[in-house]
Amino acid sequence: MIAAQELHSDFQFPQEADTQLSSDTDLEDPDGKNAKTWKGKQAGKKGKKAPGEKAKGGPGGKGAGVGRVNGHHQENEMETMTLFEVVKMGKSATQSVVDDWIESYKHDRDIALLDLINFFIQCSGCKGAVSGEMFRNMQNSEIIRKMTEEFDEDSGDYPLTMAGPQWKKFKSSFCEFIGVLVRQCQYSIIYDEYMMDTVISLLTGLSDSQVRAFRHTSTLAAMKLMTALVNVALNLSINMDNTQRQYEAERNKVAGKRANDRLELLLQKRKELQENQDEIENMMNAIFKGVFVHRYRDAIADIRAICIEEIGVWMKMYSDAFLNDSYLKYVGWTMHDKQGEVRLKCLTALQGLYYNRELNTRLELFTSRFKDRIVSMTLDKEYDVAVQAIKLLTLVLHSSDEVLTAEDCESVYHLVYSAHRPLAVATGEFLYKKLFSHRGAEEEGLPRRGRQSHNGSLIKTTVFFFLESELHEHGAYLVDSLWECAAELLKDWESMISLLLDEPMPGEEALTDRQETALIELMLCAIRQACECHPPVGRGTGKRVLTAKEKKTQLDDRTKITEIFAVALPLLLAKYSVDAEKVTNLLQLPQFFDLEIYTTGRLEKHLESLMRQIREVVEKHTETDVLEACSMTYHALCNEEFTIFNKVDIARSQLLDELVDKFNRLLEDFLQEGEEPDEDDAYQVLSTLKRITAFHNAHDLSQWDLFASNYKLLNTGLQNGDMPEQIVIHAMQCTHYIILWHLAKVSEGSSKKGDMVTLRKQMRAFCLMCQRYLTSVNTTVKEQAFTILCDALMIFSHQIVSSGREQLETLIYTPDSSLQAELLSFILDHVFIDQDEDNNSADGQQDDEASKIEALHKRRNLLAAYCKLIIYNVVEMNTGADIFKQYMRYYNDYGDIIKETMAKTRQIDKIQCAKTLILSLQQLFNEMLSDLGCTFDRSSSSFCGIKELARRFSLTFGLDQLKTREAIAMLHKDGIEFAFKEPSPQGEGNPPLNLAFLDILSEFSSKLLRQDKKTVHLYLERFMTFQMALQREDCWLPLISYRNSLQAGGDDDTMSVISGISSRGSTVRSKKAKPASTGKRKLPEEETSCSSMDAAWLNREQGAQTPGMMPSPHLTSTVLRDPKKPRADDGYAGVYAMTSEPTPHQPTAHPQHHHQAPMDYNTQVTWMLAQRQQAEARQQQERASMQYAKMRSHMQHAIRRGSGLMEDDEEPIVEDVMMSSEDRLEDLNEGMDFDTMDIDLPPSKNRRERLELKPDYFDPSSIMDDSVLNVSMF
Repeated sequence: MIAAQELHSDFQFPQEADTQLSSDTDLEDPDGKNAKTWKGKQAGKKGKKAPGEKAKGGPGGKGAGVGRVNGHHQENEMETMTLFEVVKMGKSATQSVVDDWIESYKHDRDIALLDLINFFIQCSGCKGAVSGEMFRNMQNSEIIRKMTEEFDEDSGDYPLTMAGPQWKKFKSSFCEFIGVLVRQCQYSIIYDEYMMDTVISLLTGLSDSQVRAFRHTSTLAAMKLMTALVNVALNLSINMDNTQRQYEAERNKVAGKRANDRLELLLQKRKELQENQDEIENMMNAIFKGVFVHRYRDAIADIRAICIEEIGVWMKMYSDAFLNDSYLKYVGWTMHDKQGEVRLKCLTALQGLYYNRELNTRLELFTSRFKDRIVSMTLDKEYDVAVQAIKLLTLVLHSSDEVLTAEDCESVYHLVYSAHRPLAVATGEFLYKKLFSHRGAEEEGLPRRGRQSHNGSLIKTTVFFFLESELHEHGAYLVDSLWECAAELLKDWESMISLLLDEPMPGEEALTDRQETALIELMLCAIRQACECHPPVGRGTGKRVLTAKEKKTQLDDRTKITEIFAVALPLLLAKYSVDAEKVTNLLQLPQFFDLEIYTTGRLEKHLESLMRQIREVVEKHTETDVLEACSMTYHALCNEEFTIFNKVDIARSQLLDELVDKFNRLLEDFLQEGEEPDEDDAYQVLSTLKRITAFHNAHDLSQWDLFASNYKLLNTGLQNGDMPEQIVIHAMQCTHYIILWHLAKVSEGSSKKGDMVTLRKQMRAFCLMCQRYLTSVNTTVKEQAFTILCDALMIFSHQIVSSGREQLETLIYTPDSSLQAELLSFILDHVFIDQDEDNNSADGQQDDEASKIEALHKRRNLLAAYCKLIIYNVVEMNTGADIFKQYMRYYNDYGDIIKETMAKTRQIDKIQCAKTLILSLQQLFNEMLSDLGCTFDRSSSSFCGIKELARRFSLTFGLDQLKTREAIAMLHKDGIEFAFKEPSPQGEGNPPLNLAFLDILSEFSSKLLRQDKKTVHLYLERFMTFQMALQREDCWLPLISYRNSLQAGGDDDTMSVISGISSRGSTVRSKKAKPASTGKRKLPEEETSCSSMDAAWLNREQGAQTPGMMPSPHLTSTVLRDPKKPRADDGYAGVYAMTSEPTPHQPTAHPQHHHQAPMDYNTQVTWMLAQRQQAEARQQQERASMQYAKMRSHMQHAIRRGSGLMEDDEEPIVEDVMMSSEDRLEDLNEGMDFDTMDIDLPPSKNRRERLELKPDYFDPSSIMDDSVLNVSMF
């Protein structure tokens, strides 16, 4: 028997099974071979052939003259395909493939088994194959070890993990093949003590392999094999039960009618079935203990998921044997798995069990033990897991209401407000099942609709739940969560209206005012959901295309809503006309009406009633929300497509005429009073102005010409300074609407000839008025003026002429410098403030948390309005420096806005954005100097904060240095100039005042390309003197650290450049040969630098670097052979153009150095560097000799002439060792440690060809030459 480690529980199959899946003839054995019992072998041993059997076919596993093509035997000499190839192609039915294999097995079982073994090996992605000799002479462990050695795991992919439809189909075909194989062999072959023994032993060994592919594939195969065996065992159990019943029935007959022969046959059959069941039990125990017990806790999540998924199938398929605590515990334990996919498999496995109510009694102990874990999984970080956990709890509720406590349910209820819609919908089903699905016997006789109906009580329950959740603003989320399971309840408009309008019955408790408000809100949300047919904002990705059935339902619901609420809405408005919140929600209902029904349904009198009620609401209320709701209702009803337009338009015009006449009359009296305005008059003016402003938002009131009166009102407020703030705010808003409606008419071309000039004058006058209000003493007025001014500047910016609107060019309004300064000052004074300061500024009282959040949102909107001006180039980009410098201090409040602004400005102009960033750091540095003085400590919190801000700015540039190359270089240029701008206040010999700024600037050094570091370093040295380079005091540390950051990797870069030059020069062919550049690997910088140029770059010496550069890069012999005089004056002229400087070594930024006498500066320092470099070169030659000789030895076989690597050859010198000397030597140079070795390639014989080479972009001398870089970086 297959040895397996003993566990706590073995398979014990019950003798009675209450199923009806098969008859007593299900296990007919056509071949009569099922008498053999499967004893099994030792694990790792190979089954031997039965006596008398002879092997047929060679070790290749092919029968003589028999081939398999697409799963069918062919007697012709067609190409033979393996099992793996047939299953992979998937063109043949699995049944026929298995039948072919069974025929092959009957013909020669060794060859067939070898084919099956290689099938599992190949399905694992292994290229090796088990030969017939290996199969006969080697143990399983030896075979697996051999296959492991031949396995190539470099790619990491194998059939089960490969992407694509073919491999997904292969996985299903693989699983189906195993199931069909066992099903077809269940009558005889699986009991022959050979096939199953071999397969189980192989899969057990592979499942313990170190190779993931072997382990994954064999575990899947073993689990599917186990599932197929469970199905066989279930059939055996059913047949045993049937046989036992037949035997009992025959035995209970009277002696005369009893057939003893039949009794003996039934006894024999039952014995055979029992033996077969024992064999199957042994097989399953071997798989369970040998594979499952070890692999359900495998390191790979996919393997663990396979095990859990299959054990769920076993428990559901054969619950009598598997549905007990011995197997359920594995699922319970794995619910704590770290991987979401494994936890998900646990929940789906349990759902299949809890769905069958007959199994609930067996799950009681498991439920009590793991219920808390399932409840906690509703808050799983993986939404898919949380959804399935809630669905599982819903199934638990189906089994018993007493399992889950009130605390358990309450922890789930709040998820109906989740932003993740599938989770919310699942919770809605749970909530509906718990609260709404129970109907008592006393409710059977209730009416179907209305206040006394069953739905009426359920609607009350929904309202109570909504209020208890204390999330009133999320009514749309609650309705959306319940929509799929309780749509009929939420569409019961009659019951909702009855609860609101009808008087309560005797003994019935009436709804409170708060409950009525909640019911109206839920009713509005349900109507919106029915008419729009998409989730609320924040749930889902947007509107989806509706099916024909959904469109029909939408139209039917809209028609029903219109018919019901066209009659009920006037009544509801009349009842709740004084309640602002209720009226606001009710007035939104006409937006969802089918207005044609007013005419077809003869409901005109109800329309007139609705107009009267809306008019009364306008006259009674001054709240902005209510007035805007009335305005939007008129806008929805005033649709020219419907016949009711004339009636509604007349009613609207009458209302507006009265409002405008009243406003003009009140305003005239209000402004003519010589004394202080009366409060009653001010209230009348304000209330009328509020109504006009609310209607002007959705309706064009141009015919009433309100600009003059509003402008006069604003102007008077500026002159007197005592105008109530609300009047000013609404006058500004109304004037803004006037200008926008005027602009809309001009854009459409429906305006008169002089309207463009009028609009331009009105717009500019209004903007000037808002600018003057920015200096108001009232904060609310200033905020309104700022917001409207930002909107106006955006609308009338240069983008107004886009999309073919060139005729509007005269309307473009560009803010002058004074306006830009005032806008920026407002932002700094009213946005970048502490929370306590803001609270104290508003009435001097501490606000609660809600008001703090509201104030923060207001400040965020103000900042966003200004940042839009920066992004769209309405104001100068450098004004953003004052915004960017607040990034760290106000990161929690505005970090996302500032970061997005930086990203957008960088997309517009990288260089200007970089200049703005460095300007913000310079401003902070100057502020620190003014606060701490010039002798500040660099470890102070202020300086460290600036440096941290610089680090954050550096991270925003990303990883692509090529895209930000010029911007980073410009940033360093401005930073260097700032650092040396001011002389030391302590006199000559001390560091410049801003020298510490270089320490901040070093945060951006890592963003420089290698060659740009050298160029920036040269530019830095233009501001340095020889004495500065020798300073080592603490006050000079910023300069030292900044230079070190620019020299990081400098030696490696120099060696790579010089070696690259040598290697490229040594491989140039003659002019007849292929050009040297062909096939050469080029970097983008190299391509941009390959302009026409003579060989002057070779005449430059590395010592051309200006004095003070310490330590100097090592010089190679290639450079030392042809030294030239240093030319420090033209090395960087093309990149860092400084026309204002008379001489390179006397920058104008250092007036304190001008007194020095002229001297041969370069000659003096070159001599010092040459002495040091010669000593270093000798040491490096000695250290490099061993490595150099070793490298040369590897290259000798590729060199045709020993004088050098470059000759006039037509063919490449190095082919088999290197791709090319150019590419590979560059790689070698970059990989070498140049502190210990310099590559000194022999000089080329053909010097002329070397001089004709184009300059290397990595060579600092070529970077600094004007002829290479035609465009100045700065």
